[in-house]
Amino acid sequence: MITTMTSIKPDAAQQRENADPDEQVKPVPFVLLFLIAGLFTWAIVYLATSDLSGNQNWGDSRTAADFAAPVATTKVDGAALFSANCVACHQANGNGIAGVFPPLAESDWIVAKEDAAIQILIHGIDGKLTVKGVEYHGQMPHFGAKFNDDEIAAVLTYVRSNFGNHAPAVNAASVKAGREHSAGRDKAWAGDIDLAAFK
Repeated sequence: MITTMTSIKPDAAQQRENADPDEQVKPVPFVLLFLIAGLFTWAIVYLATSDLSGNQNWGDSRTAADFAAPVATTKVDGAALFSANCVACHQANGNGIAGVFPPLAESDWIVAKEDAAIQILIHGIDGKLTVKGVEYHGQMPHFGAKFNDDEIAAVLTYVRSNFGNHAPAVNAASVKAGREHSAGRDKAWAGDIDLAAFK
């Protein structure tokens, strides 16, 4: 008895399918394997025989000091410090507030007495201070801890050359000397009584 096999036609879904992929063996070429092995061997030999901790002959010869931040050489802005710390009391025009805060304009404490002006900024005032014949009984905070010598010198230089004042600039060395002169003091000056001793 002979049986005949009738071919089964694939349906539409089967016809849309792609054939199964064939795996093809494509080994890495021996030349490439030898090249990789040679480079790996050379790297190990180079690291093993190199002095990695000594001075290097290659490179741009820069040292760690070359990468340090540059030292600031900008001049301290006395006007900016005055605006940020003094203008609320002494006003932008240096005239202060009548009966409350003394004027800096044409003040003998600022113009004629540099040492006194330095001491006022370093330690502040707490007591009667006479300015242009008017007595003031307020308090002025100290800036000795807040400002360094250059900053105090810059503020005083600004005040002594503005608001109608025409006094010489104050340098940081004078401020430093003023700090040393009153180094043991831990309270504000008592206005006219204490500051009269300074020129």
